[in-house]
Amino acid sequence: MSVRRLHPEQPESFAFNAENAEWAQKVIKRYPEGKQMSAVIPLLMRAQEQDGWITKPCIETIADMLGMAYIRVLEVATFYTQFQLAPVGKKAHVQVCGTTPCMLRGAEEILKICKNRIAHHAHELSSDGDFSWEEVECAGGCVNAPMVTIGKDTYEDLTVETFNAVLDGFAAGNPPKPGPQNGRQFAAAEGGETTLLDPSLYDGSVIGKYRAFDREEPKPEDAKPA
Repeated sequence: MSVRRLHPEQPESFAFNAENAEWAQKVIKRYPEGKQMSAVIPLLMRAQEQDGWITKPCIETIADMLGMAYIRVLEVATFYTQFQLAPVGKKAHVQVCGTTPCMLRGAEEILKICKNRIAHHAHELSSDGDFSWEEVECAGGCVNAPMVTIGKDTYEDLTVETFNAVLDGFAAGNPPKPGPQNGRQFAAAEGGETTLLDPSLYDGSVIGKYRAFDREEPKPEDAKPA
């Protein structure tokens, strides 16, 4: 794993907004006394959702909330690549899956669009500060390759045209509906259903009709001598 360090430019402070502060206290109370540090990942994730990235003041604030040493929270934030340690686009940070299935299905074209429309290098902000991007390992939607992750949502079955439309939607403040962008239902076959199409399979009419074999109890006279 590559070395992950905090960004050299840091804000002076961090604080959860009122809604997130209330949420954080509810999460902390889920854990027994002395085990509050178990809430560190949920709190870091909520902080990232609020500000877009994890800062040094954020790490220190959460550590104080959970009674943890600063270094322990820093260890968590730098270990998991889900945490962004540098500023990201205000409107969208695009994570492009670059693992084999996505590459075979067109991820290279998606990466080219990111380089041309957002910034030439990963983790670099666009000129207006609205977008950033990075290439990531498998995002878990191989059957819907290629795909990207933006925030908590995935946009799948992408083409050059549909990915540009996704970026246009975020730029306009009207993100498209997550999921497959080619009209298919979740991970269903693209060509539609091809098996188990007989309606009688589902209306109960064939229950008990077919038996693999007739099972009969052996008769005493059929028993073989030991």
